[in-house]
Amino acid sequence: MAVSTRTSPSAAPGPSRARRASHTWRYPVISVLAIVAFLVIWYLIARAEVWRPLFVPPPSAVWHQFIRTTTIHDGVVGYNGKYLWEHLWSSMLRLFEGLALGILIGVPLGVALGASRTIAAILHPGVTVIRSLPPLAYFSLLIIWFGIGESAKVVLLFLAAVAPIAVATADAVGNVPVDRLLAARSLGASRLQTITEVILPSALPEMMTGLRVALGVTFTTIVAAETVNGLPGIGGMVRDAQRFNKTDVVVLGIIVIGIVAIILDIGIRALDRRVVPWRGRA
Repeated sequence: MAVSTRTSPSAAPGPSRARRASHTWRYPVISVLAIVAFLVIWYLIARAEVWRPLFVPPPSAVWHQFIRTTTIHDGVVGYNGKYLWEHLWSSMLRLFEGLALGILIGVPLGVALGASRTIAAILHPGVTVIRSLPPLAYFSLLIIWFGIGESAKVVLLFLAAVAPIAVATADAVGNVPVDRLLAARSLGASRLQTITEVILPSALPEMMTGLRVALGVTFTTIVAAETVNGLPGIGGMVRDAQRFNKTDVVVLGIIVIGIVAIILDIGIRALDRRVVPWRGRA
């Protein structure tokens, strides 16, 4: 009697649920271990005084400054009269103001650049120049025009964000498959309907990539922008501490900036998965 060797669908080869679960927690654990290893190395270097504490303050000194900047000490509130979270909040407000303006202007500009060769011939060189120049290269000019207040910083952040968004959107619009456009026109779609219902959904993955790039550029720009009249602000706090050789405060600011950058990147990737769930799927 012949014995069937055919396996059932449930026994088909493939990753088990336990294996998938192990992959879920493996990488976060690796990240945590890497952070712990960095802290241990930092502690050992500071303890051995390979460099003077002025140059490499110990983790305990940085933690002490974290406590001081988040509480009232000797009648002084936080750092320079503001709590650490207030400095961070001021920076985030500037960041999102500039980024929001960059999205509001960059997306329509990118659609126009990608949809019209005439508009691209007129505006694309200017967008390329803005994208190529480091934002701080024209920060001095913005200070002359707008002063040292908030306007110069927000305009600088807007210029840092608008170019990556516009270029990514223009490239995405230009890469929309022609057959989709022809199908929309054959069904009687107007130009506005074609843009809103065909072009923008097709271009959304690349637009989200441009947004992620713009967020990174804007975030690095704001720290530099706050070196001029940046208090309250996390970049201004770092700059002010550097002037008085408060290295522990400088390191604290750098750590806070790094943590916020990681959180923002995780947030934009989560938004990308929510807005573009079909990315990477056939």
